[in-house]
Amino acid sequence: MAAISSLPFAALRGASEWRLSSTAAAVSGTVVLSARARRSSRSVVRCVATAGDVPPTVAETKLNFLKSYKRPIPSIYSTVLQELLIQQHLMRYKRTYQYDPVFALGFVTVYDQLMEGYPSNEDRDSIFKAYITALNEDPDQYRADAQKMEEWARSQNGNSLVDFSRDGEIEAILKDISERAKGTGNFSYSRFFAVGLFRLLELANATEPTVLDKLCAALNVNKRSVDRDLDVYRNILSKKIRSSKAERSCYEI
Repeated sequence: MAAISSLPFAALRGASEWRLSSTAAAVSGTVVLSARARRSSRSVVRCVATAGDVPPTVAETKLNFLKSYKRPIPSIYSTVLQELLIQQHLMRYKRTYQYDPVFALGFVTVYDQLMEGYPSNEDRDSIFKAYITALNEDPDQYRADAQKMEEWARSQNGNSLVDFSRDGEIEAILKDISERAKGTGNFSYSRFFAVGLFRLLELANATEPTVLDKLCAALNVNKRSVDRDLDVYRNILSKKIRSSKAERSCYEI
C-alpha cells in the first residue's frame, strides 16, 4: 500500500480548525485521531443497535483486545492502538452506527500506515484481527472490503470515480452512501471515512483538488470536514515518523 504521507496534499486546504488528541509516549508525543463527536454528523453501519441493546464499555472492549493478543506491543505502537480503539469503540456503538466499505478502507489504510515498520508482519496481522474482533466485528470483512475498494479504484480515473451512473457492486455501495448521507438513512461521517475517500483518489491517480470537491458533492459529504480530517491524518503520520526516528536513535546510542 502506497504511503499517503508521501503524496502531494494539494487537495487539503484551510485546516486550521483541526484538533488533536495527544498522548505522551515513551520517546515523544504520539498524536492520534480525535474522538470528538460532531453534532452535524449522522452515522454509517450495517447493524443498527436497538433500544434494548446494552453496548460494552470502553474498558470491556480494551480487555477483549488484550485477551485476544497477549504479547507485549512496543510503546510507540501500543499508545496509538489504545487511542484508536477508544475512538472506534465510540463510533462502533453509536445507536445509528452502520458499517460500510469506504469506512473499512479508511481504517485499514490508517492501521497499515501507523503500524508500518512493526517488527513482525505476522504479529501486525494478529494485532489487527484482535483489534477488530474486540469491537465485535469481522477483521476478514474489513480486509476483503478494503481490497475490493482498492481494486475498483485502480481501474478508475478522475471522471469515472465521481460518476455512479454505471451498474456495479462498488457503484451501488457509493450510491447507497450518497442516499444515506443525504438524509434518507443512517450515515455517520468519520475521519476513517475521509481517509477512505482519499485512498480512492490516490489509487485512481486523481489528485487534482477539483476531483475531491466533486466526490464529496456526489456523496453528499461536507468537503470542509474532509479537508480538515485529511490534514489531521497527514500530521499524525508526520509525528509518527518523527517518533519512530527518535526511538531508533535511542536504541542506537
